[in-house]
Amino acid sequence: MGWIAGIPYHLATGKLKSIYDRIAGNTSKIDNVLTIHGLRPHTLEGHVSLYKNVLHHSGNTVAPWFLESIGTYVSLLNGCAYCVAHHSQGIKRHIDNAERYAEIMKAIRTQSLELAFNEKEVAAFYYAKKLTQQPAHMEPSDISTLKKLGWEEGEILEINQVTGYFNYANRTVLGLGVSLEE
Repeated sequence: MGWIAGIPYHLATGKLKSIYDRIAGNTSKIDNVLTIHGLRPHTLEGHVSLYKNVLHHSGNTVAPWFLESIGTYVSLLNGCAYCVAHHSQGIKRHIDNAERYAEIMKAIRTQSLELAFNEKEVAAFYYAKKLTQQPAHMEPSDISTLKKLGWEEGEILEINQVTGYFNYANRTVLGLGVSLEE
């Protein structure tokens, strides 16, 4: 689970149980990255709200598979195997094409993005990489490059928010030792 006590679904009570029920639906399955918040349900609410709005909101215009790809890439850059494993499955689910999924994952894992993505998409990955690894070096030209390649400002915001969310989630997972183990 992690280096601090997470609270599994079957031990949750009160507000935490209510939050878990909303998240799990009829499955009773709560990911470890969420159970680690069990000691502070209010941070769980914030985490889930941010996650849903950044990756799965109906107002987003960037394709969900691409947002998951950015998140998976950021997680790879940060060395977060937990998030790579979870969100690569999100790519797979949205793509629903085994060949294309394998191509995408190979490009992400080898950081040879040009193998699976067009120039516009590659630029978004480079933006996410710079924001992840050198946030203090971001400059207006990083945005103008994206615009020149056809990204609209709202889409750039979506890419920025996914990048920021995954940097947050990766640090939660890595900083608390959250594992894939049950």
